[in-house]
Amino acid sequence: MTTDESAGAEPEWISLSEAARRVVGEGIAPSMSQQRVSQLAREDPEFPRTMPIGRSTAVDWRQARAYFIRHAEAAAKRDRRRRRDP
Repeated sequence: MTTDESAGAEPEWISLSEAARRVVGEGIAPSMSQQRVSQLAREDPEFPRTMPIGRSTAVDWRQARAYFIRHAEAAAKRDRRRRRDP
């Protein structure tokens, strides 16, 4: 059980392509493609649980957002171009 589920919050299931749009739209990362999100979902054991919905794959945005923020912070430590600080 995740923290969100234990707190009684309903998951906000979105497609992986919508997750990519939100990552960029919220300024978490300068770019993100649906293909990259799909690759992370397949290959990264830290990626939040996904669920098939019809022919799409969905992820809970609350968990995914926290994941992408951690991912972006780690990338910024490796690559100074991704840092938000001047």
